[in-house]
Amino acid sequence: MYVGESERAVRQVFQRGQNSAPCVIFFDEIDALCPRRSGHESGASVRVVNQLLTEMDGLEARRQVFIMAATNRPDIIDPAVLRPGRLDKTLYVGLPPPPDRHAILLTITKGGTKPKLAADVNLEEIASDGRCDCFTGADLSALVREASINALRTYLHPNTSSTYHAIPGPLADIRVSRQNFEDAFRKVKPSVSKKDQKMYELLRESLT
Repeated sequence: MYVGESERAVRQVFQRGQNSAPCVIFFDEIDALCPRRSGHESGASVRVVNQLLTEMDGLEARRQVFIMAATNRPDIIDPAVLRPGRLDKTLYVGLPPPPDRHAILLTITKGGTKPKLAADVNLEEIASDGRCDCFTGADLSALVREASINALRTYLHPNTSSTYHAIPGPLADIRVSRQNFEDAFRKVKPSVSKKDQKMYELLRESLT
């Protein structure tokens, strides 16, 4: 709201980190906080970048305070932020392969207990399915959520008519079946296209 408040907020983050050491300061979507400076700007974003660089340079005196950041657009981050002594180590986190997708599905479903899965559901087979190619963790979560909604629809509306029917029995008996996942696959698509994947691979090569 006022000039200097953003810079003060950055200083407070690092001060709290120092007071809480050992700790990790994590910036999500760092590209929004540290966009590339053109050299002719003098707005609030430039002052925030300058303040952040100043705080990063002072970390040598702040033991056991570590900085991590995440972004899907490393190409638009200010180069000064990526220099040695700051965020100088870049790690590429690609799309999860089938074993990782299986682990993510186990985590999302709490080991198959939430939502409850039917006996014909095999999470390892779902993770290895070709339709899960290019799925992110968010896409897998959307797949499980859509399958759960399909199971609820089947419980409330077992017939093809437009009127909903209540089925006797507790809601706890609802289980997500293989067919529910098949129906979910028709609606949930990967959020990362092949074109985007190639772009990220090129960015990975340029950064390494």
